[in-house]
Amino acid sequence: MSAPSVLYDAPGPKAKARNALYTILFAVVFVAVAWWILSTMADKDQLAWAKWSPYLAGTEAWTTYLLPGLRNTLTAAGLSILMALPIGAVFGIARLSDHWWIARPAGVLVEFFRSIPVLLLMFFAFTLYSHFTDIGRDIRPLYAVCTGLVIYNSSVIAEVVRAGILSLPVGQSEAALAVGLRKGQLMRSILLPQAVTAMLPALVSQLVVIVKDTALGGALLNFPELMAQARPAQSYYNANVIATLVVIAAIFFVINSLLSWFASWLEKWLRGRTKGSGTVVGSGMIEEQAPGMHITDAKTP
Repeated sequence: MSAPSVLYDAPGPKAKARNALYTILFAVVFVAVAWWILSTMADKDQLAWAKWSPYLAGTEAWTTYLLPGLRNTLTAAGLSILMALPIGAVFGIARLSDHWWIARPAGVLVEFFRSIPVLLLMFFAFTLYSHFTDIGRDIRPLYAVCTGLVIYNSSVIAEVVRAGILSLPVGQSEAALAVGLRKGQLMRSILLPQAVTAMLPALVSQLVVIVKDTALGGALLNFPELMAQARPAQSYYNANVIATLVVIAAIFFVINSLLSWFASWLEKWLRGRTKGSGTVVGSGMIEEQAPGMHITDAKTP
């Protein structure tokens, strides 16, 4: 029998019966809403096989529209993630610097770009590339989308990194400094390895946001990503709106689910890898690095 939780009281017989009743009512309402949606779609002829067959029984729609759009989505998201993660980590660590001339400018940049909509950043980058660079018209939307995503998400990731480091017990930093580690060694060897595990859930949420926000480039800059391919696919297949959007939503769901699954696996792997593998600092090392601190090993009874 597991120990009782300190967060809430265990439900009694009446509470269990009430919870079971709520579950049954929710299931009934869910089934009723689903039946109403499907019946309405059937009345509008949206469940006809002819509207779904291009995606379920053929390959032309996939090779012509969906797969090229998916490739562009993954390209923009992948490039943005690869650039936003290290930039965000650098600015997050910079905000924790003891030097005000590093911490304050980093904080101003992070707060400034975190407050601007990513769509505005994409449009601004596209305008700059159009007037001040020789980037080709075909590749310019990709550059603008990646620029907006990197600027915005790196500022958010910087706050995630800063919060992850600050969430660690302050005693670890004090102990590391007491044995003579420099601030850079403390950050690199002690704080960051632990903070990465603590930051993973928030980082994964932000990576999912990056994947989804690529659709903003298709809406504003005509970037041929997955969502933007819905319009030509609808036109070619006789305004097959519902089926096209459902298929695209399912693709996004699979991508983000795989990303979340990988992050969960990585978190478990990191926890298992660091479990019991921490370096033990002996009394001799403490005495050598911090003279005057005479520590004796505790005797076990």
